[in-house]
Amino acid sequence: MEHAIFPEVSKDLVDKRRELAPEIYGAFRTFNQRVFADGALSSKTKDLIAVAVAHVTQCPYCIRGHTASALKKGATEQEVMEAIWVAAEMRAGGAYAHSLLALDEMAKAREASGA
Repeated sequence: MEHAIFPEVSKDLVDKRRELAPEIYGAFRTFNQRVFADGALSSKTKDLIAVAVAHVTQCPYCIRGHTASALKKGATEQEVMEAIWVAAEMRAGGAYAHSLLALDEMAKAREASGA
């Protein structure tokens, strides 16, 4: 039998989470609903952003949930995939941009050693 790293979402687990901290759970749900409501950005756009962020944070629950939500709100499969590619570029871009720190340290080390 295969053992999953992440448990499947179940009513029992969701109920337990709410039961253990009901006020915080309620506040989080309200926050979530307000964040993902239409505003300056459409709800669909917010879910596409969430799909991208979920790939960077590597949250399988968020990837599944926000992908499903974006599709229900009319996002195309191409829009979802482009959002994922934006996330991939940003993640790789961070390493690329931070390489300047290593280059700067190498220059300082050369300078200090007189090379």
